[in-house]
Parts: sequence; structure tokens; C-alpha cells
Amino acid sequence: MKKHNLVKLLPVLAAALLASCAGKGASENTEGEASKKRSVRVETVQLVPVDQITTFTASVEADQVNNIAPAMGGRIRKIYVDVGSKVRMGQAVAAMDAASYTQQETQVSTLRRDFERYQELYAVGGISKQQLDQLRTQLEVAETALKNLGENTTLVSPINGVVTARNYDPGDVAMQLPILTIENINPVKVVVNVSESYYSRVQLGMPVEVTVDALGSETFTGKVSLIHPTFDPVSHTFTVEISVANSDMRLRPGMYARVKMNFGTIERPLITDMAVLKQVGSNDRYVFVEKDGKAHYVVVELGARIGNKYEIISGLNADDRIIIQGNNGLIDGTEVEVVE
Repeated sequence: MKKHNLVKLLPVLAAALLASCAGKGASENTEGEASKKRSVRVETVQLVPVDQITTFTASVEADQVNNIAPAMGGRIRKIYVDVGSKVRMGQAVAAMDAASYTQQETQVSTLRRDFERYQELYAVGGISKQQLDQLRTQLEVAETALKNLGENTTLVSPINGVVTARNYDPGDVAMQLPILTIENINPVKVVVNVSESYYSRVQLGMPVEVTVDALGSETFTGKVSLIHPTFDPVSHTFTVEISVANSDMRLRPGMYARVKMNFGTIERPLITDMAVLKQVGSNDRYVFVEKDGKAHYVVVELGARIGNKYEIISGLNADDRIIIQGNNGLIDGTEVEVVE
């Protein structure tokens, strides 16, 4: 009798055991699916005012450059200055052979005496007015020639500046090259090529910041003094000249410079750099945006880096929830769990 009851209970016990195992497996699967969700931290995108500062490379040039040379070649008798000499406007810097000047000076003296004598003769009716006028014209022409020869015999500087080149020595015959080059470097001008997209935003007189690699992080203030009206068809840039005071003459022509221009303020997303990832094999930058429990891949265009944050030019909107932790290795559409 006991054996018969045991046989009846065996199927019931087997069914219970199977049910127990099945329930345990279902529970483990549910927990496994839950564990597949990536835990992430998010940050809500907010628009903040961002200064639109753009940096351009530039070069320092003299404000004025003057090449000292006679109108016609000739022998150099004296050079009064050397490279590095400071000169004033009107200062004599070189002297040419004076033989032609001396001859012309003699001719002018002769014509002046003749003209004075003609005036006396005309006063007593000894010559006609036409004869007097003819001699007056000759004298004026000779005096003009003497003045030109004088300017080309004693050479003077037309500007205040510094001698930056000397191509001859006394006794040489000046031919093609100038004898001296004088540059005015107070102020200097910083010349920069600006992308055409900024053309309507660059204004005469707008302040800019200038730094030069040779002087470290020191900043100089300048103002836009000239905007060239034409564009380079290859680079699609236009030239801007910036005037910078240089009373201590620390800025020198030829220096490599960087120019910062502030084009105003625009409200833009400003996000932590932890959210920004780089696409392998390209220059693209992207972030993941959390929406409805999933991570969505979004390509972004970066602007300026400000501290540990990036300005976002395009790709994000206000109130987007970007993933700032747990974003490495994510795939578009991955289910995520937001944690605080």
C-alpha cells in the first residue's frame, strides 16, 4: 500500500521540481537583461553668452618704409648713418658726388647776374619785354634743376625711423639698390588675412589683442586701421591692417604675431569636455544624447575651448541631456540607466 502511494507521488514531485527550476531560470534572465543597461551620468544643455573670439596668425610690419636713393646713379661720397641708427625727418643721411651740383650752381649764378642786367636794360628801353621774359624762364628752369640736384646730392630722411638696411659704402657707385632703407616702427602695423566670412563684422577702429611669439604671453592692444577692399580668390581671405603703438620699439618688423578679434557675444551651448568624443579615423567630434532611456549618437561642431568646456556651434539644442560619464564604448541606440 505504501509503495503504491509513493508511485503516485513521483509525477507530482517531478512537476514541482521542473516548475521550481523554470521559475529560477526566468528570474535569472530578467536580472541579466536589467544588468545590460549602461549606467551613465547626464548633464542638461543650457545656452550661455559666449564671446565670439577668433585668433588669426599675422606678421608685424613697419608703418612706413622709405628707400633712400638718388634719382640718378652716382658715386657715394659719405654715409652718415648705419644699420640700427635712429634718424629724424629731414636729417642728412648720405652725400653724393657734388660735381654736377657745382656746375649747375655756377650756371644759376651766371643767369641771375644776366637777369639783373637785363632788368636794368629793360628799364631804360634797351631790350624788349620778350627778351626779359625769356631770360627769366631760363633762370627759373636752371633754379629748378639746381634744387633737384641738391636733393639728389645731399640725401635726407623723409620720415622719423630706424635704418634697417645699408647696401653701399662710401666710394661705391649707387646703381639699382637703394643706399639705405629707413623704417618707421612707431607705430607698427600688424597685417592679418581674415576669412571672408568675417568681412561684414570687421570694422575700422575695432580694438584687437596682439601677441608675438618672441615676447611670450605679453599682450599689445591695437586698432583696425585699414580694411583692404579686395579678396584673395585662392584663400578667400581679405587683408586687415592693425595699428599698434610701439614707443619702446619692442615690436619689430618680421615678427610672427597672433591677433585676437572679438566679434561680440552669442548664446551657445557650453558643455564639459568629458562629453565630447573623437571619431576614430576622422576629425569628427560627437556626443551621446540620452532620450527615452537610450543613447543617441550626435555629431557636433566645436567652437572655442573655454577652460574645461567647449562651445558648441551646431548639433545640440537647449535642454538636450548629454551623457558626460559612461559614454566610452557606447553605441547608437544602447539602453542606458541615468544615475545621479
